[in-house]
Amino acid sequence: MTAAEALRACGLLSGFTDTGIQILASICTARSYPAGTLLFAEAMVSDSMLVIGEGRVALSTKGERGDLPLGELSTGDWLGELSLINPGQRMCTATAVTTVTAVEIRQAEFQKLVATKPQACMKLLMAICTQFGAKVAANRDALRSLVARS
Repeated sequence: MTAAEALRACGLLSGFTDTGIQILASICTARSYPAGTLLFAEAMVSDSMLVIGEGRVALSTKGERGDLPLGELSTGDWLGELSLINPGQRMCTATAVTTVTAVEIRQAEFQKLVATKPQACMKLLMAICTQFGAKVAANRDALRSLVARS
């Protein structure tokens, strides 16, 4: 699967034209992870976004009694998108459940692209913000209970 094919399958990029996909594909790095391999660990430096081309990835976080499963991602899903906006630390651990092929967009490469292709970059940033807002809205009750405990 090419970088462009992986990006076309990504729901986050559903509004992109073929030209926009090709622009983003130009800064992607292909990655392959055998089943059982760590893609990244919680608290690691977070400086890239991954788009899953094929395979399944389990997400987990550390709890008081060990790892807590958060869910699974698969073909067309993405993770680490906030790293393009604000690099920091990974919020969870990602492990390949099956063999995974993915494409990686590194924050440093994305920042370079901003200077030459700002429209494509702005479109991606707007998509990230829209998805983040939707996730916050979908988890409003859980967020309220966290605030109430503080």
